[in-house]
Amino acid sequence: MELFDCIIIGGGPAGLNAAVVLGRCRRNVLVFDTEKYRNRWSHGMHNYLTRDHVPPSEFLRLCQPELEKYGVRKLNKMIVRATRNHDDVFEVTDAEGTMYFSKKLLVATGLRDNVPELEGFQEMYGKSVFHCPYCDGWEVQDKRLAVYAKVKDGSELAMSLKTWTDTVTYYTDGARIKPVTREYLEACGVTVITEPLEKLVGEEGQIRAVRMQDGTEYPCDALFFVNGFTQACDLAEAFGCNVGRKGAVITNRQQQTNIPGLYVAGDAARDVHFVVVAAAEGAKAGVHINKELIREGIEKGMRTLKEDKGEMAA
Repeated sequence: MELFDCIIIGGGPAGLNAAVVLGRCRRNVLVFDTEKYRNRWSHGMHNYLTRDHVPPSEFLRLCQPELEKYGVRKLNKMIVRATRNHDDVFEVTDAEGTMYFSKKLLVATGLRDNVPELEGFQEMYGKSVFHCPYCDGWEVQDKRLAVYAKVKDGSELAMSLKTWTDTVTYYTDGARIKPVTREYLEACGVTVITEPLEKLVGEEGQIRAVRMQDGTEYPCDALFFVNGFTQACDLAEAFGCNVGRKGAVITNRQQQTNIPGLYVAGDAARDVHFVVVAAAEGAKAGVHINKELIREGIEKGMRTLKEDKGEMAA
């Protein structure tokens, strides 16, 4: 049985950065990756120095040589089960039933956006439909922007878009909005439309208009939505990790959960969903995993030394 120092579930920026840190520490690391990244529809990353507008696929391609350089192994397999046995060893099982074993486990699987079931939405997602204005607002500045928010409050998102343009329309798709909220938004120059939508109109991923069920169309150049998100996998929760109000796993500043030896990094842990933040959390997790392995090695060595001395004295 091969015992890895650390198994990392998730091959995005958090998991890969942790892997490189641990690889440079000469740790035996195995990364599992399904290649179903949250930002795979994005035309380019932003808010990451030296990586502005680099496509996510290109970013991951650039990561691969570094993983190989430091001896990190990577398998494109889905992990369906993970437990911690009585010897404090993590047992990880892939979809084919193969088991892997490690001293530490890092979950870096990220989040999955809840994309509204509205005609045209999926086809335009990542091209002219976005969820983060900090990531894509610059590219659509001074254009006709829309907010779609049916099951969540989109008023804050609507107001934030006023940073990038003067023309913002907030669509609730039939959901009610508090009169005082509507009054404030309209006073700030945000148009509020509460009638039900039929579809998004456009060609080749570029939105052109928002069509209502009565046939009315409103011109639109880009749309941002707030519809919540879910964890990409529930492995951390299955361990009994503490989870916050927004559904994120609670960790300390070292990315440790309340389960010994289990770490969580990236979007699965925090609610500032930038690639650079996820990568930073992965780096922190890697450092503290290595420190924990060092500490445990010292403690084991001290116990062995005492036992040896005891046997000699006897």
